[in-house]
Amino acid sequence: MASDDVPRRHRTTVRRLRAVPAGLATGILVTGLVAVPAHAAGAGPSPGSATGAAIGTTAGTAGDARYDPGPCPKTPDPVAALKTARCGTLTVPENRDKPDGRKIRLGVAIVPAAARQPKPDPVVWLAGGPGDDAVGEIPLALDGGLNRDRDVVFMSQRGTYSADPALTCPNVDEFNARAVGLVYDAPSTGRLHVDATRACRERLAARGVDLAAYNSSESAADYADLRVALGVDQWNVFGISYGTDLALVYMREHPEGIRSVGLDGVLPPSTAGPALTWDSAREGFDGLFQACARQPACNSRYPNLSATFDRLVRQLEARPVTTTVSLPGRPQPVKVVLDGGALVTWLTSATHLAAGVPRSLDELAHGKPQRIARQWAGGKLSPQSVGRVSHGLAYGVFCREWIPFESEAEGLRAGQRAFPSYPRSVLAQAPQLAFLHADCDAWHVPAAPRSIRDVTRGDIPTLVMSAGFDAQTGARNGPYVARTLSRATVVTIPYVAHVAFAASPCAQDITLSFLNTPTAPKTGCVATLKPPAFEIAPKS
Repeated sequence: MASDDVPRRHRTTVRRLRAVPAGLATGILVTGLVAVPAHAAGAGPSPGSATGAAIGTTAGTAGDARYDPGPCPKTPDPVAALKTARCGTLTVPENRDKPDGRKIRLGVAIVPAAARQPKPDPVVWLAGGPGDDAVGEIPLALDGGLNRDRDVVFMSQRGTYSADPALTCPNVDEFNARAVGLVYDAPSTGRLHVDATRACRERLAARGVDLAAYNSSESAADYADLRVALGVDQWNVFGISYGTDLALVYMREHPEGIRSVGLDGVLPPSTAGPALTWDSAREGFDGLFQACARQPACNSRYPNLSATFDRLVRQLEARPVTTTVSLPGRPQPVKVVLDGGALVTWLTSATHLAAGVPRSLDELAHGKPQRIARQWAGGKLSPQSVGRVSHGLAYGVFCREWIPFESEAEGLRAGQRAFPSYPRSVLAQAPQLAFLHADCDAWHVPAAPRSIRDVTRGDIPTLVMSAGFDAQTGARNGPYVARTLSRATVVTIPYVAHVAFAASPCAQDITLSFLNTPTAPKTGCVATLKPPAFEIAPKS
């Protein structure tokens, strides 16, 4: 991987508030399985279900849902942990208002605890996106040691890569790849984007998919049914990015059997939408720029970095820059267009590469856009970016739960408050959510009940964890959510970007401490954290 490529596990997908791309090809669970025995052994004896058997090894039901042990879900990339996982399928109604209607199947993988004497309460992982497949995020969870003391349960959310049906739309991914050569926020680009969205919808609808049934409430019910069908008395919920939105809905609608909840990269269901992304971008950008300003070498070499960035946004929006870059695996140079909107959206993910951001912006300011152009194009043009994300689930969430409750004018005003110097054409398209209102007009699903925007209240012990450089789900979301959770612990991990657990050993330690003592996790490591050593390029 080139040093200036955005790490794949940190790329935020599609239009989702992303953490990782989700799948490689469309396919359904029934035909996309690898033969891994459901009784495969783990590192030690596994905690049992209510029946006494290891979790995931026996069939079970919960209302109209049924779990059956079986082969492990197919993943786009090899996942070594599946060799010892206990796997199966949860079958549920596509639409619970029509229990006798179509059934869908969700892939389940249970990774055994590493400990010889595991704790009895497993962890269930809620993936980001919306549209990522939890099974594909197993390496991210295990790299952080989440299965140290407990089994970890991964289930593909409805519509994602290892579910049946999988609502992936490669045509949208392919358009996003072509769009690196277009002006990001031009109306002509928007029309093409909506055309791709409409084609995705038409293809899925022609397959008989009930598009309105792919939403957070149905997904929350899927997890509630899974717990009961597995025979688990209590479990711990851990969600990242959009998974925190889903976790908060789950807590509110199905609190039974939840011992604790961990939220990392907090997205409140009550405020999720384009307006919130502008606030998060401002907060994450400021965190990075201020860290540079406090570091003498960075501040001396790259003074007034925030002002430089704002100036570049205005300049590029007025006169987009076109360049060509070479990318791994592509025989021909790739045309890349950078305008102001592209630069803003680039930085929302590039905070994962914080140490190199000041140098990248300085090079751009001095007529060298290639470093940023490679990052901007690299993820979108990677073969791994096609066919992994469930656009059907993503639009189901966006177009039922977000857009009906926030006007375009409200999103624009939020952008103007956060970035008053930016041109209106930039502010009209929120970072990572460009043309979303028009896309939702094309997606054409009914709005969710207004209760989807309710705040979540309760006394379930909750870890509310944010990241100081997070420009996608800003750190202020954490205290906002915690106001109505009476046993919440709020912590911000400085100097890391979206999904702190993925990059910070401190965040991982806090999470594991929280799982052991949910009302009193150890957070002292936060005080020991240091800012990154920013790259200092020699002056030319």
